[in-house]
Amino acid sequence: MRIGTSLTDADGPDAFSTLSDEIRRAADDGFASGWISNIFGLDALTALAVAGRGVPGIELGTAVVPTYPRHPAALAQQALTAALALDGRLALGIGLSHRIVIEDMYGFSFDKPARHMREYLSVLLPLLDGEQAGFDGETVRAHIGLSVPRPASQTGRIPVLLAAMAPQMLRLAGERADGTVLWMTGPATVRDYVVPAITAAAQNAGRPAPRVVCSLPVCVTDDVPAARAAADKIMAIYAQLPSYRAMLDKEGAAGPGDVALAGDEDSVAAQVSALADAGVTDFVAVEYGRGAEKQRTRDLLKSLIAQG
Repeated sequence: MRIGTSLTDADGPDAFSTLSDEIRRAADDGFASGWISNIFGLDALTALAVAGRGVPGIELGTAVVPTYPRHPAALAQQALTAALALDGRLALGIGLSHRIVIEDMYGFSFDKPARHMREYLSVLLPLLDGEQAGFDGETVRAHIGLSVPRPASQTGRIPVLLAAMAPQMLRLAGERADGTVLWMTGPATVRDYVVPAITAAAQNAGRPAPRVVCSLPVCVTDDVPAARAAADKIMAIYAQLPSYRAMLDKEGAAGPGDVALAGDEDSVAAQVSALADAGVTDFVAVEYGRGAEKQRTRDLLKSLIAQG
């Protein structure tokens, strides 16, 4: 199992420098990957292309770019451009986002989201493969090709990972994409629900074993109740959004604190190991401790990376 880290959505006029320094530190610490969200701050693909270009050797991923606001051809063009800037080290995580964002903020219909993603991939994937896209669906239409240069070092397509939690999305991620990128999905749910569903879908479609990128809060601490309470406070919104709430309920978790990997070094190491046993291919640590806990968390992750 590869270990990655979550990157900060930096703000202010020095945002790119701040992000670049964070990516460089992650690479120096041995992390296999760094992942950035795409919410209301920096555009994730642009930010990674600018801040990550000068830091070799680390995969950089989006977790995740919402699909509805961007035509799939426009997203393919941007992703291919970012991959060229990063010399082929991009992983494209995409997702539906949430009804409150897509309908209430952007003004798009959130009706039948799984159909939207299925049709979206019918344009996005051929373009990322260097082919012409010709598709007429109910929600997406395109007849277009792209001429973005490909990185000389890249073999194969940019990995496309779906934020997939519902059964239809997991099936789609296994059948047509390269895997899934998860958030707020606890270890038991990953082991008993996500991995079996996406693996079966990939096998039935004759596709390679999918990547399962699992992001969870992590804090090495001697005060576990306080660490879990902190996660509940910092990440309270995720207990309210329906898709994440469904995953927390499936885990039997009251809130984000219940799925956080919290405890001393041995305890957190065992929890990370359990994710590997559950079938996670990429664990992305969302480090949220402060002070000494922050350093202890990073030190433990570095030791786990060193152990291979």
